[in-house]
Amino acid sequence: MLYLGRGFVKCWIGIAHLLGSVVRGVGHGARDLDPAHRRDGAGLTLIGLAVVVAAALWWELPGAVGNAVRTVVGGSVGMLGWAVPLMLLFIALRTLRHPDRNGPAGRQVIGWTAISLGVLGLVHIANGIPRPGNPADGSLQDAGGAIGYVVSSLLSDLLTQYVAAPLLVLLSIFGALVVTGTPIYAVPLRVRAAFDVLLGRTELPSDAPSVAAAADETVRLTRKERRAKAALDEDGEPTVKPYDSPVLEGREISKRGRKKAAEEEPYDVDGDAAAGAPPAYGAVAAAMKPAAQPESAPEPPPHTPLPQRVEQLSLSGDITYTLPDGQILKPGSVHKARTKASDAVVDRLTEVFDQFGIDAQVTGYTRGPTVTRYEVELGSAVKVEKVTALSKNIAYAVASADVRILSPIPGKSAIGIEIPNTDKEIVSLGDVIRSATARNDHHPMIAGLGKDVEGGFVVANMAKMPHLLVAGATGSGKSSFVNSLITSVLMRSTPDEVRMVLVDPKRVELNNYEGIPHLITPIITNAKKAAEALQWVVREMDMRYDDLAAFGFRHVDDFNKAVRSGKVKPPPGSERVLSPYPYLLVIVDELADLMMVAPRDVEDSIVRITQLARAAGIHLVLATQRPSVDVVTGLIKANVPSRLAFATSSLADSRVILDQPGAEKLVGQGDGLFLPMGASKPMRIQGSWVTESEIRAVVEHCKEQLQPTYREDVTAVAGPSKDLDDEIGDDMDLVVQAAELIVSTQFGSTSMLQRKLRVGFAKAGRLMDILESRGVVGPSEGSKARDVLVKPDDLEDFIATLRGE
Repeated sequence: MLYLGRGFVKCWIGIAHLLGSVVRGVGHGARDLDPAHRRDGAGLTLIGLAVVVAAALWWELPGAVGNAVRTVVGGSVGMLGWAVPLMLLFIALRTLRHPDRNGPAGRQVIGWTAISLGVLGLVHIANGIPRPGNPADGSLQDAGGAIGYVVSSLLSDLLTQYVAAPLLVLLSIFGALVVTGTPIYAVPLRVRAAFDVLLGRTELPSDAPSVAAAADETVRLTRKERRAKAALDEDGEPTVKPYDSPVLEGREISKRGRKKAAEEEPYDVDGDAAAGAPPAYGAVAAAMKPAAQPESAPEPPPHTPLPQRVEQLSLSGDITYTLPDGQILKPGSVHKARTKASDAVVDRLTEVFDQFGIDAQVTGYTRGPTVTRYEVELGSAVKVEKVTALSKNIAYAVASADVRILSPIPGKSAIGIEIPNTDKEIVSLGDVIRSATARNDHHPMIAGLGKDVEGGFVVANMAKMPHLLVAGATGSGKSSFVNSLITSVLMRSTPDEVRMVLVDPKRVELNNYEGIPHLITPIITNAKKAAEALQWVVREMDMRYDDLAAFGFRHVDDFNKAVRSGKVKPPPGSERVLSPYPYLLVIVDELADLMMVAPRDVEDSIVRITQLARAAGIHLVLATQRPSVDVVTGLIKANVPSRLAFATSSLADSRVILDQPGAEKLVGQGDGLFLPMGASKPMRIQGSWVTESEIRAVVEHCKEQLQPTYREDVTAVAGPSKDLDDEIGDDMDLVVQAAELIVSTQFGSTSMLQRKLRVGFAKAGRLMDILESRGVVGPSEGSKARDVLVKPDDLEDFIATLRGE
């Protein structure tokens, strides 16, 4: 008997487990059903219910089902039971055809409930408020039913029916406004639009947005206008707040939005997940099972066009300039907040902590386009060093050598472990430029940097950097960043707002931008002319400071505002015409080449520009593949506060550019560490990408609008710094031989000239002075050899110039 009882219990438990697994499987499949299919199912269910109710009420459906339906509907809503099928059918068709107009399901429930209560209460009051159990008053089914009786009797007993009726009318109107999503102030607009459509004065397009969406957009625009107005001074110009960061605040992917999207869309087994799935937390990750792989890959979300800044497109000379269309830049990959591969890494990290007996738990992760940051929280009395010491074991467990540990994550009581993704996402410059963060700020020097490890767009204001130092090895993404920076400026600024000086010693990186109207001089490819251009920038800066001091302003923005408003005028008798100064952006694509040719002059110019040029509206971007101490000197580092490091070849290079390690562990191809001015720790970003075809399209649009206006004095050769003997006389051949000898050997020494040319010390010294005045060698540095400033490839041109040919 005992064995029989145990067998019965086991059979019962087995059947229960079987039924439970079936129910859980059906429920899981329902959760993974596409939202559109769930919406269609709800609409078809309402249509079926409308058919059953109509058959029971309108055509007297016989049988127990028909009697039950008539009893329930008639007893609930009374004499308005005939309208229930029509209402169900209307809601079903609206759900199937116009889901965008319904809004959240909660809004529809509240709206229809308010309408039903208000109308049924009014009907019940109009029929004398019959009560149950009192045949003299009449039946509830001949009035507002049980629902109408509850609403009307409650209000009538408390406030009399003369007060209850207006309240029920207001309740019905409120329900109608909620269902249609129309605020009260928008009712006249809707009525006027309806009359226009009825009278044929306006044709309503089929794809026109709902009034609810228009009203919501009106509210948002009103709030934006209020915020923008609050950020303006009495003259209507933007105010500069203290402690402003170069990085613009604003998140495109909030935690609430990510959680909401996660509840609607599944993720895919192989990592091709729909955007929005939440990160796994703790033991929940192990219990969750991924859905099946969708048949088609997800498509990028549609983007709204970039708004045109019409008020800023009127150039000097009555020239109309149109900014490039934002749709020229193509969208990138869809952001995936969760994949099965990332969940597997959580299990591996947990296993490593268990093996070494560390009380630590992976509480979640944020997946970026290139790397995923896993958040680890420690138990009580557990040292942080126990986790950081396991960097090699963690790298072994996840099969990746590029593991970076942050202890702690800035702003959180957690350790961050950044591990590269097996499937990277492409961060398009178009997505960054079209983001809400970039569109909310109309400053012409806004640049789209890329995305951070949380999938949010990173946008920075170059005018607040105020100067940027970029470094990275070959293939790390440095040149791609320079292209994104220049393209961002072309997309958002007119030539009257921003002018550029591009220095490209490699001759092939920036040649796509030749001829754009933003250039103040042709693209400089000669290192010697680049040094002269930097000296011109110093002179331009001094000239701007003279104007600021003469007219009593501290920043070029204030001076420009006064010029535009007519508050600043030249002195009486002066023929000068004052005009606003544009921002001047100087981009050097390879600093090492300049430092090899004229290190002293280049360093002096860079240091002077970076020390003083911020208030003059001049900003410098220095890029180099070799961030060594002889290229990025201490003076340059001290005056360039913002840094961007891509993957470097060694720890020493990372310390030079960032003053801390980390860049040597980056994975390359745009993966970088951004350290803006004032930040204590760098921000890991994936640099934005712009294709060659997109660059050509933007450049062609700019060149069609306007031709460049160059200044001839940018690369003009300045006179000698001191009074040197510049008369060659009959020693032309001897000077040519000395130049050939020094340039070919790249060694400038007076004693060498004595030996090779067999001349005396006085003649050799005079030849060296002549070559110094001609820019062949640098100034004397005591007993050390002089710097040779001319490359062997430029020797023939120099000799031809020397002979006057």
